[in-house]
Amino acid sequence: MSTTFKQSYSVLQRHAQTLRQQSEPNIDDLLSIVEESVAAYKVCQERIDAVEKALEKALGGAQQKASDGKASRSRASAPKEQQAPDGEDDIPF
Repeated sequence: MSTTFKQSYSVLQRHAQTLRQQSEPNIDDLLSIVEESVAAYKVCQERIDAVEKALEKALGGAQQKASDGKASRSRASAPKEQQAPDGEDDIPF
């Protein structure tokens, strides 16, 4: 059975709360808490990595499209002869 990020994060929160509330560590439960926490952490980290990669891919594609659009717009601008030289206004008088 595949565990979700939400379920794994809940395990981490529950174990953290349990450990915070203890005045003395409960050695009998510590090993199972650590093992469950490590497994939950791995699930969370894998999901975070997958989301980051998907975002990079999506945003990278969006950035590529935006830069492609800028390049085609600049090619479509007026020819050099019609553009003002040396940053002057293109007002004809």
